[in-house]
Amino acid sequence: MVTLITTVKEFEDFKLSGQLSVVHFYADWSIPCQHMNGILDDLAVEYKNIKFGKCLAEDLAEVSIKYNISAVPKFIFFSNDAQVDSLDGADAIQLNKKIQSLISKAEKKEEIEDISLRLKSLIRSAPVMLFMKGSKSQPKCKFSTAIVNLLNEVGVDFKTFDILEDNIVREKLKTFSNWPTYPQLYIKGELIGGLDIVKELKETGELNNLLNLNNTENELNERLKLLINKANVMVFMKGNKQMARCGFSNQLLQILNETGVDYETFDILSDEEIRQSLKVYSDWPTYPQVYVKGSLIGGLDIVKELEEAGELIATLKGEM
Repeated sequence: MVTLITTVKEFEDFKLSGQLSVVHFYADWSIPCQHMNGILDDLAVEYKNIKFGKCLAEDLAEVSIKYNISAVPKFIFFSNDAQVDSLDGADAIQLNKKIQSLISKAEKKEEIEDISLRLKSLIRSAPVMLFMKGSKSQPKCKFSTAIVNLLNEVGVDFKTFDILEDNIVREKLKTFSNWPTYPQLYIKGELIGGLDIVKELKETGELNNLLNLNNTENELNERLKLLINKANVMVFMKGNKQMARCGFSNQLLQILNETGVDYETFDILSDEEIRQSLKVYSDWPTYPQVYVKGSLIGGLDIVKELEEAGELIATLKGEM
């Protein structure tokens, strides 16, 4: 479906959707514009994940001036409120090419973001994390064997990831960490280095200081408390208030936005340590989770129940 945009506010809302969007600036007296509006209808059927809109250039003079609409038809392409491309004239083939190119770029960007999130999650999946060839019980190269023996000697509990089992992680982590070889050791999510660095740290006694994780649990609980109390209404979810990354989080945002109550969000996909530990801390196994003034209210179902009972706004304001 192609959205007819008739006001400046509608235009601003349209390009703020978070999706890739295309706006056709046209004139109703122009035959080429009429032809391209028909093309736009066909493209809207083909590309379900793209928003298509059209507006009369003369009726939205303020917008037309801002985007240099000196002739029609003209197409402006947006992603997350920013203009990413444009096209002048009634060129259906070029319009389709530009759409395909932008889709490809968006998919590549999303893939990179997903990989980065996965790597962050893996790195933070244990206080001491070792990426190596093989496993803790069965190393598959002499360097991995040496670092496993070294960590066992100092008596630290650590988790391993076998890079031979996942070539994507093997290749991408080298770029992500800017460290070209394996093994790689991380402590509290921070890269320490490879075997040579760990050996030097052990010899100087610094490794023991880095591995002093006795206060890790207390530090983590304090971090959780700070996050939970960061705002009067705090939402832990997949994504953020600008772009939810799951259906439950999206439903919750829609309900909260309708209340008009201010709230802040934390993206659990960006921090695996918080994602896992908060479930234990709150004794609530799923996401999203909503907190008001530091106290857990619940997830989506609880929020829905409060809304149906007419108690949600008062609850969010801490009046109940």
